[in-house]
This record gives sequence, C-alpha cells and structure tokens, in this order.
Amino acid sequence: MLSQLRVERTSVSRWSQVDWGSLGFGGVYADHMFTLEYRDNAWGNPQIRPYGPVPMAPGVASLHYGQTVFEGLKAFRGVDGVIRLFRPDANARRLAESCQRLCMPPLPDGWFEAAIEALVAVDQAWIPCGAGESLYIRPLMIGIEEHLEVRPSREFLFVIMTAPARIYFKNEGQGVALQVQEHYTRAAPGGTGFAKTAGNYAASLLPGQCSNAAGYDQALWLDGVEHRYIEEVGQMNIFFRFADTVVTPPLRGTILPGVTRDSILTLLAEQGIACEQRLLSIDEVTAGIESGLVREAFGAGTASVVAPIGRIGYQGRDYRIGNGGTGELTAQLFNQLTALQYGETPDSHGWIRQMAVTEASPVD
Repeated sequence: MLSQLRVERTSVSRWSQVDWGSLGFGGVYADHMFTLEYRDNAWGNPQIRPYGPVPMAPGVASLHYGQTVFEGLKAFRGVDGVIRLFRPDANARRLAESCQRLCMPPLPDGWFEAAIEALVAVDQAWIPCGAGESLYIRPLMIGIEEHLEVRPSREFLFVIMTAPARIYFKNEGQGVALQVQEHYTRAAPGGTGFAKTAGNYAASLLPGQCSNAAGYDQALWLDGVEHRYIEEVGQMNIFFRFADTVVTPPLRGTILPGVTRDSILTLLAEQGIACEQRLLSIDEVTAGIESGLVREAFGAGTASVVAPIGRIGYQGRDYRIGNGGTGELTAQLFNQLTALQYGETPDSHGWIRQMAVTEASPVD
C-alpha cells in the first residue's frame, strides 16, 4: 500500500510565521501535501511534497465540467499527546460514493487512510493543541485530462492538504442564525445532493450571500420539489429537539450523509434518546418553535462539530429557539464528541485511529 511513496520535505518551513494564538479556518496551510495520479487506468506516483501550486492546463475537464469531489476530516492532538484521526474510514467510503456519482475512479481500499496518515506524520508539528483546535484535512480529486468533449475525464489528480484550524462556529453566546431559502434550490431527487462535489457548494454561494446580507449566518435549505421540507444547512446537517424526541431529515439522496450526523445518531441511540429520521416541514418547525415544543436545534458537521441554532428567519419573520443560545442536549453532544476526539474518554465505537507521535519538528 503506497509502497512507492516518495517524500520531498520543504527546505524552509512556514510554521514560525503562523499566528497560533488566533487561528481561523482554512486560511493557513501546513508545509506539505500529498499527491497521487490516475493515468492509463491505474493510480500511481504517490508523493508527499512541499505545499504549492498544482500546474494545470486551461483545457482540463474539471475546470469546464466540474468533475471535482472532496472530503473533510480532522486530526486531533489529544490530552495525552496522542494524535487521533476521527472516522477516516467513513470519509473514505463517502469519497468513493461521490466518485461513483461523478464518474471518477475510487482509490484502492486503504489508500485514503494510508495517505492521510503519511501526510499527517510528516506535518504533525502543525497540529495545534488549543481548546477546540485541530488539523483540518482536505482530500480533493479533480479530472485533469485536457479535452472539451462533454464526457468524463480519463486522468485524475488526488491531492490532500492540511490546515491548522479552530472550530468553524464558536459555541459561545448566541446560536447560529439561519434564513430559510424560499427561492433557490440546493438539490433535487436524482441529482448530486448526496455527493461532496464542488458544484453543490458553488450553487450555494449566492443564496449564502443573500442570507448574510439579511443578517443571517447561513441559508436553511428546503426540498427542491415542494419547497416545504427541511433538508440541511449551508455546511451542516440539522437536528431539532421536539420535547424529548430529536428529529432530523432522512437521507433521500438530496442531502450530504454527514459523518458527524451518523455519529450523533449513534450517540443518541446509546443514551436511549428517541430520534426520528423523517420528513420535517418548515411549518411544523415554526409551529413547534412558537408553541415551545421545539426546545433546541443544532447543526452538525466536521468543521462545526455541533453548533447551536438560535433563530430561523422565514417569510419575513424571525423564530427564536429557546433562549437563542446553546441547549442542554446540544452542549452534551458537543462535549461527548470532542471528548472522544481529544482522547478524554475511551472510544468504544472504533471511531478513533491513533497515530504514533514523534519529536519531528518543522524544518528551520
């Protein structure tokens, strides 16, 4: 597995240039990246090399026809100093599903995890140790064959880059504000809604900007057929707590099958908390908020972990959920997941992949 991996280390590290006291999300990249090429029906030429531009001709398929998929996961420096990856096997499966939908070749079994471990091992000094901080890992696959025919590429490039980062939303004060998107559609049945592909995110940018301009953090998507049923948030799956029952939209091929979403469903079931995966209309949610039946709501995703939702804007009116802050169950799930990720509690699920820690430091 990756037996031909070639490692070229940077001669000068950028580690000392980072403001480690005020990390953002995805604006600073570690010293190295992993690359792998698909040519002549086979994957080959695995490399770890200094992070930098990837030469690309203007005629490559991904630039014209959007043949691009990606993933997102994290490496954590635990309270015991151990480096932990959270559920990389689940990300590998989801990447394979996205590849199938976009006519792209999946990686051989085990290569995804092996490549991530090799890269993180080289750049482990870039894993921050502050509360809520981690090394965000972004695998990316693009079509690189030069052609203008409307057909799948026959050549591909797989890249992994990493970035030290904080949690996307800080769980402090008010929860995330969402605006229900009544005009634009994120996905429709039979489309690519379940795939983590660039086109889905490109289509969400304008609606997201509209929500920001109206004073909200993100858009809340409704289904593409009736514009009635809740699907997901801009970058998160969504959950509502109706009294003592948690409700989340079902996987119908139009929303992303989140790894954090799946983890939360497992934790809820283990604790005997009722959870339903079913169609959930915006009218049911707003009525539940007004009556007090909806006690809290939260989004879930790799970048945000578990983020409280404080208010929802719909048809010119704001619906405030609870006290607008972090609910009891939201805080509990956030603490449970992060405790697992940082090694504060034992992993009984097989979700954690531990890595050896060395004294490696960035190149001076």
